[in-house]
Amino acid sequence: MSSETRPRAFLLKPGHLERDDEGRILDARSSVTLIIAGSKKIVVDTGSEDEADLLTERLSSFGLSPEEVDLVINTHDHVDHTGNNGLFKRARVLSGKGEGKLKEGDVVAPGVWIMETPGHTLESISVVCESSRRIVMTGDAIPLMGNYLKGVPPRIHVDRHLSMKSMGRIIEVADLVVPGHDSPFLVREKVRVRDLT
Repeated sequence: MSSETRPRAFLLKPGHLERDDEGRILDARSSVTLIIAGSKKIVVDTGSEDEADLLTERLSSFGLSPEEVDLVINTHDHVDHTGNNGLFKRARVLSGKGEGKLKEGDVVAPGVWIMETPGHTLESISVVCESSRRIVMTGDAIPLMGNYLKGVPPRIHVDRHLSMKSMGRIIEVADLVVPGHDSPFLVREKVRVRDLT
């Protein structure tokens, strides 16, 4: 794929996670990413419901309106990742479950494909964008850079073993990770994810 035809990914907003001293979640907002692949406009995760104005503003900086987005991909179906799905009225909305379920290896646009990354939920998926770097939007398969640096699974998961396996796969594939609740980071070394099972 030539540099002119490669898809491009743009961070519309980084994720955020705030906990109290006892580890309880006070505020959780997902990262939101725009992928432009040829004429196709894709949004990965849509953040919290009260962020609609922010997303509309960020899209307008690319000369786009929410109505011009073709596809919304949710990495999983938690409300902090799906809160603005309704903003994208003309877009098809897909995830790792339900009608039109996305599966491992599905190509959603040239240079944009799906990895199944269960663990946080059983239906979790990640979106891989083959840009000048291989960018992986992980949702909560890797919620924070600290999970990568420490090689530990997300605190919230349905299956620890699957979480660890998914994190390991992402690290093997990614040059750049867009985590679910943090700023993007480069994968500088393929750290070994500790198996805590």
